[in-house]
Amino acid sequence: MNASSTPSSAPVSLAPPRSRRFASMMYEGVLLFGVVFIAGYAFDTLTQSRHALTLRHARQFFLFVVIGLYFITCWRRSGQTLPMKAWNIRLVNSTGHRPTSKQMCLRYIFMWIIPLVGAGMIWILSAITGWPSVLMLIVLAPFGILLPTWLTDDQQFLHDKLASTLLISTKI
Repeated sequence: MNASSTPSSAPVSLAPPRSRRFASMMYEGVLLFGVVFIAGYAFDTLTQSRHALTLRHARQFFLFVVIGLYFITCWRRSGQTLPMKAWNIRLVNSTGHRPTSKQMCLRYIFMWIIPLVGAGMIWILSAITGWPSVLMLIVLAPFGILLPTWLTDDQQFLHDKLASTLLISTKI
């Protein structure tokens, strides 16, 4: 095993291309649909909710925690979710080793910053213009997460920079 293949020397140049990260995000969305469906069903069963707006904030918090557990559990096991495995992407810390639990939790929380800011901006734009149809742009908010990758040389996500983690390519 040469020095370039050891975990501690994971160079930033091995960042997966945006196209693979985007494909992984789309695949992740498909899997998360199932996770959210089952978690929502469990929530409704346990709380005897008969309408999606019943206990809305509790449901949102519950789903936030369940999605976080999904990601953190996958990252803890192998540094990869199933879509990340399919697209040869792995999460490591800045030294190339498995991230700490704190880094994984911070990464998950920071992942929400750009999509929530984008959604807020769309909501404000709709309120200012008076055009409710502008709210349809909300589907674009999650893709804002890709914007910072064009602003830095290492092409890493903002949440990875904030949590001191990296996405690396496992396919050379």
